[in-house]
Amino acid sequence: MAKLGFVADLLSSEVRVGYLNGLAVTIIVGQLPKLFGFSTDADGFVDELREFVSGLDQLDTTTLVTGLCVLAVLLVLPRITSRVPAVLVAVVGVTVASALLDLAARGVDVVGELPQGVPRPALPWTDASDVLPLLVGAVGITLVSLTDTIATSSSFAARRGEQVHADQEMIGIGTANVAAGLFQGFAVSVSGSRTAVADQSGARSQVTGLIGAGLVAVLLLFLNGLLADLPQTALAAVVITAALSLMDLPALRRYAALRPSSLVISLVATAGVVFLGCSRGSSWRSCWRSCCSSAATGGRTAPCSVRSASSGDGTASRSTPTRSNSPASSCSGGEAPLFFANAGQFRDQLRELVVQHSPEWVVLQCEAVTDIDVTAAEMLKELDEEVNAKGVHLAFVELRGRLQDLVQRYGLHSTLDREHFYLSLPEALDDIRASMFDQPEGRCDGHEEEGQEEGQEEGQEEGQEER
Repeated sequence: MAKLGFVADLLSSEVRVGYLNGLAVTIIVGQLPKLFGFSTDADGFVDELREFVSGLDQLDTTTLVTGLCVLAVLLVLPRITSRVPAVLVAVVGVTVASALLDLAARGVDVVGELPQGVPRPALPWTDASDVLPLLVGAVGITLVSLTDTIATSSSFAARRGEQVHADQEMIGIGTANVAAGLFQGFAVSVSGSRTAVADQSGARSQVTGLIGAGLVAVLLLFLNGLLADLPQTALAAVVITAALSLMDLPALRRYAALRPSSLVISLVATAGVVFLGCSRGSSWRSCWRSCCSSAATGGRTAPCSVRSASSGDGTASRSTPTRSNSPASSCSGGEAPLFFANAGQFRDQLRELVVQHSPEWVVLQCEAVTDIDVTAAEMLKELDEEVNAKGVHLAFVELRGRLQDLVQRYGLHSTLDREHFYLSLPEALDDIRASMFDQPEGRCDGHEEEGQEEGQEEGQEEGQEER
């Protein structure tokens, strides 16, 4: 109801990459003790790393060899073939091997039999005196889980070129928590490690979660001993492999080459996640970047305003464009950089323009745009490919020379046509009209003959309108 989904717009590309890199490092360090055959009670990256190093004298050789074998299968098999699910092969293989070799008797920790049955729904009544302290804790859990959920979902969506509807994410999380309360479950939030496992396994929708829940229910009810011989170190290897897939080191190299400040932002975001925790590190870095950017631009963003670009004198008129009378629509914005905090708004408004008015061209007036950051550059590339698929072209007017050089450095000319950058709006409109209306004579004559024929059949007036 509060429509707090705008939080997703505060996550720039650099922050998302840094978040995932930090998340990967945190997950790997957390799983190392299990991979080596011992456990720790540490909380936080530094403590976990310290206790792992100090506990190396407890490592179990058989457990470590088993885990490394599973890790090798998970890393090598996908390079050989993508048709065989490496996770399934590794888990089934190590479970069978564990049962045949009786690895549990050799000191390898195994999952063991799962508890049988599922919880029954019940209303979680409590004493009135507990409401206030529970409410304080609930507010904290809500803020942390929502921030973490949007950060993770936005990061994974960006890797696939998809959109995240943040308000819907919040509705989903809220509904899941109500259900968890009725079944006496834990508070529900996102799991970076489980999301990574699902993503690496080829998951594409929430149906994955439904299937997973159904299989867990089947295991609890009927097959609670099926995974009894699965080594814990194998599960650690699965999670470590998924965490490695989260890391995006090529992106860091790209930031270093294109915009060193973006590299610094990403590394600081990684450090924030590693040393402050996933939620606090990511949200702190995002809010800090947003505040600095807003202060630099006076708090102004660059939203699109729709104007027709079809007037005869080559200037943008104020009438509402339609496909029948306007080949192009014009977007203009306030004086501000196009950056992560307004890139999503810009994209959504331009999409709405295309849907409502169905133009063949969209002319972007860029005189007031002072900067284009990495996130906005990625948005422009994806947006251009998206609208091109619908038969719509983007043209840029009065983009500053420095920003045109930046566009070239970003490599956007692989999708944005160099010929569609213009010095003025009249020049852009003249070129657009020339490209759209200078048709071969044969085609025009054909249309005229068709109009005359229809005029003879339906009357002179209708024929004239057709011509």
